[in-house]
Amino acid sequence: LQKQGGYIPGIRPGKSTQGYIIKVLYRLTFVGSIFLAFIALLPIAFGKIANLPPSAQIGGTSLLIVVGVALETMKQLE
Repeated sequence: LQKQGGYIPGIRPGKSTQGYIIKVLYRLTFVGSIFLAFIALLPIAFGKIANLPPSAQIGGTSLLIVVGVALETMKQLE
């Protein structure tokens, strides 16, 4: 940031900026980890609730891949 002449409004340059960036990074990481845990557990819970056989269940990783591909395809179609 300093080399580019950038700054974060309301945050003093130096250690304050460093602390702010670390705090924001931790918050984003925490929220992201909760989201990934939710995505990983959702298919398992849905399979148990709907009494689906294990062969009909889709894993959390597969769900992330399918959603990612669908979003990228929609973006390219626009």
